[in-house]
Amino acid sequence: MLLALLQANAAPLDVAANLETIRRAAREAAEAGADVLLTPELFPLGYDPLRIGAEFDAARLPGIREALAALARSCGIGLVYSLPMLDGGAGLNISATLLDAEGAELLSYAKVHLFGPDERKAFTGATRPPGIVQFKGLAISLVICYDVEFPETVRAAAVRGAEVVLVPTALAHGFDEVPQLILRARALENHVAIGYANHCGTESGVAFGGGSVIAGPDGALLATAGPGPELLYARLDADTIRASRAEVPYLAERRPELYRDWEGG
Repeated sequence: MLLALLQANAAPLDVAANLETIRRAAREAAEAGADVLLTPELFPLGYDPLRIGAEFDAARLPGIREALAALARSCGIGLVYSLPMLDGGAGLNISATLLDAEGAELLSYAKVHLFGPDERKAFTGATRPPGIVQFKGLAISLVICYDVEFPETVRAAAVRGAEVVLVPTALAHGFDEVPQLILRARALENHVAIGYANHCGTESGVAFGGGSVIAGPDGALLATAGPGPELLYARLDADTIRASRAEVPYLAERRPELYRDWEGG
């Protein structure tokens, strides 16, 4: 599977402009032969939790989702996008969705770990574990931004069979250790490939660090972005990922019956 990853600057609450940015990237990625395009956290709206909570009309969400499905169909490429999602009550989760090249929804995930007071004011943290879906011969899972910084989240995906974890993110400038250290450790310790797609530039006064990465199951960086807009590509091979689990079988040699007692004190 050829993964394409979009790093770009979004315009807060300018849905039309942000969808056009995704459309241009999707066309370019499709022409390069990519199977799926991964985009950053909340990119269709821009990352501004307080404005989203105060100004965005959630009744627009179905129309935006339909536009993204049509975009995937017209470009002939799978797509991972992130939007708010109604949580079943009066609140909103931050979600990520995987579409196939026909625009059909294959997988959805709601962010469990919210970062900072703005996210916690605007959104509700979810509770369901990452799901898994087969796509282009690989078992794909989704988590979002801060989730990847918790070992339990990616491990939950891996023990359910994930081989690739795709991560829309909105990482501010100054946290380079996340993509360069934490994410690579998550890939290695779980024998999964990870795509981590960040914003760049400034949105609503927040400077984003760029630095998006794609890491292999050995923790090696397959592709790395600089500080500006960029499309990254990496080919993810099922045999390579599965072979990594035989060399150092972290997952097979876990002893969860002990860990449960340890956590109980």
